[in-house]
Amino acid sequence: MSIVAQERLIRPARNIYGSLRLPGDKSISHRYAMLGAFAEGVSRFTNFSTGADCASTLACMESLGAKISRPEDGAPQKDSIEITGVAGRVTPPDHPLDCGNSGSTMRMISGLLAAQQGRFTLIGDASLSRRPMERIRKPLEAMRARLTLTEGHAPLTIEGAPLKAIDYTTPVPSAQVKTCILLAGLQAEGTTTVHEAVRTRDHSELALRAFGARLTRTADSVSISGLQSRTEPPALHAIEAALPGDLSSAAFFLCAAAIFPGSNLVLDSVGLNPTRAALLDVLTMLGARISVLNLEERHAELVGAVRISALEDGLGSTAITGAVSAQLIDELPVLAAIGPFTGGGIRIRDAKELRIKESDRIALVAKNLRAMGAEVEEFEDGLDVPGGQTLHGAQIDAGGDHRIAMAFSVAALRAEGETLIHGAESAAISFPEFFDLLDSIAER
Repeated sequence: MSIVAQERLIRPARNIYGSLRLPGDKSISHRYAMLGAFAEGVSRFTNFSTGADCASTLACMESLGAKISRPEDGAPQKDSIEITGVAGRVTPPDHPLDCGNSGSTMRMISGLLAAQQGRFTLIGDASLSRRPMERIRKPLEAMRARLTLTEGHAPLTIEGAPLKAIDYTTPVPSAQVKTCILLAGLQAEGTTTVHEAVRTRDHSELALRAFGARLTRTADSVSISGLQSRTEPPALHAIEAALPGDLSSAAFFLCAAAIFPGSNLVLDSVGLNPTRAALLDVLTMLGARISVLNLEERHAELVGAVRISALEDGLGSTAITGAVSAQLIDELPVLAAIGPFTGGGIRIRDAKELRIKESDRIALVAKNLRAMGAEVEEFEDGLDVPGGQTLHGAQIDAGGDHRIAMAFSVAALRAEGETLIHGAESAAISFPEFFDLLDSIAER
């Protein structure tokens, strides 16, 4: 997918007000796409993510033999999708599988392919080719898979092989690595168990169960039952689902509302999975007023409407450390970006993983806050952002990172003067509608 370089001018706002319905959750979309394509039958999804990363997953699964039916241009439900699965046996393509910018695609699909017959090569763009892949190689090779990396990175090649179950403890909390192992374990002989010191998002466990896999969960581990027979592929069945709005995408709008006293914003049908909802706790601790309405369950995923308003007294302060940092890893950039507008600042630690995302997010957040006139202290594993500061408009370097582009678009709403986001096109990686939706709730 070719994305043209763009700049976006953000003008200050007076308030945040209105209601939004967000595109489908990216984490769930990735997993439903893979499992729907791997299962037997036809799966149908509405409100599927519109981001480029999930499009990469769909393209890879299509190359592996699944049939993907998308709506025609101008159709009333442009976010609906139909997937005819391969019933547990993929067809090796005659070309590399291009994962684009999506680490989720590359890491998770590797587990799916490790037990399949054939040779598979996975490639990505320049950013993805710098991201660490050793963390999936070790457990997959322990299961007797054969992986070849390029100095620890993509391109990577997988030679499919019969797998055996393992009992594995992830050294770094990672939902992607956990998912990779579970997808391999689904096809391995025996029961595979993954232990994690910090519980990561559990969309994979919920999705696997929805598609018919057998899993058990303890406080710090998840186990999946593998093959019943070497001659029979895993027996997953198709499902139909309406995907909830993406909470990581909602974070930008929630943080925007939090920094404007008197704001009032409602986000409808948002995913509220407890392993993802720490953001609501942090914003509440900062002093935002949040309520959840119309809570329901869809394929074991909690979904509801979220209302947020900010009090006239403004926000307080908070420290984000330990397990909460791991749970909030995607939301930390925007929380740091609004730190100057709090009363007492935001302290972030135990977030070294931010340095190996699509960019070094710790360094870029610090650089761009300073460009806007803020004081900020950078640490190897986090940031200290003092409160009570006034920001001015500036030239922002998104560094090819969608979350940096969106985080500083939010900060720019409270800055004095206009802000120019360089690399605004990176938002299309996860959220192509972002700027239009932000404009729709910004009162000027």
